[in-house]
Amino acid sequence: MSSAPVVANPPSPRLESVDLLRGIIMVVMALDHTRDYFHWGALHGSDPLDLEHASPWLFFTRWITHFCAPIFSFLAGTGVFLAMVRGKSRREMSWFLLTRGAWLVLLELTFVKWAWTFAYDPHFFIGQVIWVLGWSMIALAALIHLPLWAVATFGLTMIGLHNAFDSVKPEAFGSWSGLWRVLHIRGPVAITPTLTLRAGYSFMPWIGVMATGYAFGAVYQWDAAVRRKWLGRVGLGAVVLFIFLRATNVYGNLWPRPTQPTFLRTILATLDCTKYPPSLCYLLMTLGPGLLLLAWFERGTPAWLKPALVFGRVPFLYYMLHLPLIHGLASACFHWQYGRADFLGPMAPGQPPADAGFSLPVVYLVWIAVVVALYPVCRWFAEYKRRHRDVAWLSYF
Repeated sequence: MSSAPVVANPPSPRLESVDLLRGIIMVVMALDHTRDYFHWGALHGSDPLDLEHASPWLFFTRWITHFCAPIFSFLAGTGVFLAMVRGKSRREMSWFLLTRGAWLVLLELTFVKWAWTFAYDPHFFIGQVIWVLGWSMIALAALIHLPLWAVATFGLTMIGLHNAFDSVKPEAFGSWSGLWRVLHIRGPVAITPTLTLRAGYSFMPWIGVMATGYAFGAVYQWDAAVRRKWLGRVGLGAVVLFIFLRATNVYGNLWPRPTQPTFLRTILATLDCTKYPPSLCYLLMTLGPGLLLLAWFERGTPAWLKPALVFGRVPFLYYMLHLPLIHGLASACFHWQYGRADFLGPMAPGQPPADAGFSLPVVYLVWIAVVVALYPVCRWFAEYKRRHRDVAWLSYF
């Protein structure tokens, strides 16, 4: 990356293309969480990616949200590089990453857990996307002290080679099996006899995704025309490599692409890549199109997408508000229908009534309503942060 042409002027205070893509994936993310709480199939435990039973519409409703975590983690790393270009020292950035990462881990285990369940069990915790983003930032706090090429090599190696360890089972490590679950194979880890952590998002290769995003930030020092061509070529190359790996089944996914009886189901099976942990194919499938979108957005923000910029500038606030809002709406709805909502959430103790839940059109309507409802407060907070850039604690939000 360092051999490419570099422009004389640093990047602008905010890159609109990065904010726009981040905002779009935040909006899409809320669709999946709305489905979790409102759709009949989600409430009754059916798999939206089940090729034999799920409709193509349901499949794509779930599949499109696969883009969110990889792109967000990648762009979080890019944001770190750009902040350093704008004048923040390595020491300052390292401390910020360390403390903000710890803050995110704490929030995952407290507020985010409550938002998912509206309850708090002190004996069971789940480490999900905010958890792994926090730990990735903590790792990046050390990595940024390395040369840029070394960070890029580390990130790309973790992304490309972690599937070589798919056959290694936690039991192979004996009493250290829990560590392997946290690093690579998700699952429950007994911290103490009365405290269990379920590592929903393993560290590999998420740390590598953020590290690669950090190294990728260097392209925003290049001439815009050169950068746009590079983004297009690398994004397209990632998509082509994804197609090759899935077509040949030679490497890159936890399970091979199964043979299907129809053309449509063959396409769906090709797209159905391992997310937990994210396979190489999964990351190529999501980050490749993400780079293509960044190349397209270099030409400017279409008018109809401008509202997404607001969510891209305050993604943390949006995330923290959307979960309790969606959960609260679902709770109110089902309390009104059945007098209870103890069947909502990933650790819900209750069983839903047989007819509980709604069709996909209703899910989409609720999703749109949630996004519209969050827009004014996110717009206010984005403007507040813009006017108070000297307030240090705002950078944690």
